[in-house]
Amino acid sequence: MSEPQPTESSEPSTGSTSDQIGDLSDAGTQHNVRELADVPSVEVISRAAVMLMSSGAEKLGLSEQDPDSAVTRDLDEARRLITALAGLVTSSVEYLGPHAGPIRDGLQTLQRAFREASAEPDPPGQGPGEKYTGPVY
Repeated sequence: MSEPQPTESSEPSTGSTSDQIGDLSDAGTQHNVRELADVPSVEVISRAAVMLMSSGAEKLGLSEQDPDSAVTRDLDEARRLITALAGLVTSSVEYLGPHAGPIRDGLQTLQRAFREASAEPDPPGQGPGEKYTGPVY
């Protein structure tokens, strides 16, 4: 099946600017989809894990000299990110191969950092992501 070809016209464009932008973004989206199709699934999963891990660390304030006074610290957001990371890692561990170990280590480090940052730490097994990973001490 062939794609429609643009035609040249001496008439001024009747489409609005937003229509023209939409056409451009559709073309860009199709291009990105083709590129994403070439990326192996293990790389997509690993990138998602790294993004969740990095964001979780930021929300714990770990990027600052003093995490306790970090402006970016938000334990509620960190809990969500760590739980999402735990779910991703647990459900995809069989596909990660040699990447599984370092990603699990990073997850456990975040879980421990969350426990340390909490004024009242969760009981073992009830911390962020621990319903997927089991208790982290």
